[in-house]
Formats: sequence, structure tokens, C-alpha cells
Amino acid sequence: MSASAHIPVLRDAVVASLMPKAGGRYVDGTFGAGGYSEALLGAADCRVWGIDRDPDALAFGEALMMRFPGRLTLIEGNFGEMDKLLGTLGVHEVDGVALDLGVSSMQLDRAERGFSFRTDGPLDMRMAHRGETAADLINTLDETDLANLIYDFGEERFARRIAGAIVRARPISRTAELAQIVRRAIPRKEDRPKKGDGIDLATRTFQALRIAVNDEMGELTRGLGAAERLLVPGGRLAVVTFHSLEDRPVKSFFQQRAGKTPTGSRHLPITAPSRTPSFRLLTNKPLVADAQEVRVNPRARSAKLRAAERTAAPPWPGMDELGEAA
Repeated sequence: MSASAHIPVLRDAVVASLMPKAGGRYVDGTFGAGGYSEALLGAADCRVWGIDRDPDALAFGEALMMRFPGRLTLIEGNFGEMDKLLGTLGVHEVDGVALDLGVSSMQLDRAERGFSFRTDGPLDMRMAHRGETAADLINTLDETDLANLIYDFGEERFARRIAGAIVRARPISRTAELAQIVRRAIPRKEDRPKKGDGIDLATRTFQALRIAVNDEMGELTRGLGAAERLLVPGGRLAVVTFHSLEDRPVKSFFQQRAGKTPTGSRHLPITAPSRTPSFRLLTNKPLVADAQEVRVNPRARSAKLRAAERTAAPPWPGMDELGEAA
């Protein structure tokens, strides 16, 4: 299997946003099947550091390293620590960072990883093969905490029904078993809002568990800050999201760092000191996949790309330090 077998969503738009140049240094913070790395390396005589917490992805990427000797370096770890990871290699500045959030097609396609409700496998969902599994969560959390998790990370309006059904059916160890429990817990189609039609009823619950198992929202916050610290003036950050839970903090980060958020008035006090913008927006509105890409890759239908260019201003404090949700 080659990286080209898994063409990443909005690949060409991401590469165009980063504008790779000869001698440039770029980070593919979510290496996966290596699609963005391959495209960047093919677009210019540059260097790429690919980061992934999944050791399977790094093993897969060895063939790509052989194709681009001396130009691709793979690092096992979390993209939220990219500045520290690259720092150990003596790299303290880069010209571009690409992030493709969520689960990779490689992980979804392998039933034994436990990410997909479409194939039966162990209820795992760990990207890094360590820590608590999805089975650990659904079999140990009390009903209220489980409902809150499904509602907060899955934006599932039937979270309480689903949590109750899961608790009554415990223990649960397989993806197919959980998917059926979730589907049966949700009212029949005509009782659901029209907006929910067209997706599998288990989608939001599986999303919620995956996000919780891998601390994806915390990782996103840390990753945006790390990219801000690494990028040189004129360097670019491109982020692809797949649902509103991811897109909202990315949008907020870019708008805030670009000075687009309100700074207060005589009626509303300023909640944070004024700072020089550390980014310039490249996308006032997110870029989305065209119809042709969606036909080839249905996963692209919900994808949004936001990009911004680093200014010469110093990096801002972390989002949590500014009183925002981390």
C-alpha cells in the first residue's frame, strides 16, 4: 500500500496554503498515511518532519522516507508537543505546519483498531496503543458522566438515552455490539430532526469516545500553540477539521491571534490585555472540498480548511492563560 492510496482531504489546497519552497522546513503534524508529507516533498526541494502518535503510521512511512532520502524525518509523539519534539533534533523554527484532525483512513480501515462502527472489532480507539480504551470508558463511567461525554464530544441530543442503554448492556467489548446498542437507543427516523438524517446513528457516540480516549481537544489546543511558537515570520499554518467541535476552537484561535475578536468597549470590559496579532488570516472563510473531491472521497464532505500566516509578533500566552477553554 502506498501513501497515494490514501489521498488526504484538501491536499492541494493545503499545499497551496503552505507554499512550500526550496530549502523550506515543514511539519506534517498528523502524518497518518503520509499524504501531505508526500505532496510537500514533491512540490519543492524542502525538508519535512512527520509526527504521529500511532507507531503503525510511522512504520508505514518508512517507504516514503526511502523515496525522499534525507528529506523526511518521522517522529513518534503528539503534535501538541511539536516544538519540544523538533527541539530535541535541533530544529527550533519552521516555515509551515499542516494539521489534519481526527481519525485517519488507515485507522478506520483496520477493524482491529476499534475506531469504526461499520466493521466489528475490539472496542479500542487508542491512537497511541496505550492508556484507557473506549471499552474501559463505557464499562466504568457512571451513567451521568457517560451521557455528558457523549453530549459534549459527540454533540448527540440523545446522549442520556444512549448512556442508559449502554449501562444496562454492560459489559461491552466489541464495536458492532456498541453500534447496535446506540442505534436501538435512538428514536425511529421520523422522530429525529431532519438534520440528523443521512449519517449512521452511531456516528456521534463513536466520535465522542474517540475524542475522549485520545484527548483530541486538549491536543488541538496544545498543537495550535506549539505551531505558533515554531513558525517563523511569514510561516504558515493550515488546519483541516471535520466537525464543528474541532472547527470552533481553530476559528477562534485564528481570529483571536489575527486581532479579529472584540477588544472591549465602554459597555463591555476588556477581558485580556491587547496584544499585537501573531497571525494574518489567509482564509476569511474556510475552504471546502468541491463536488469532484467529495465523489472520490466522501470523507471530504465535512472538511474545512483554515490557514493563516505568522507575523513577526511574539507568540501569545496559551489559550487557557487567556481564560478560554483549553
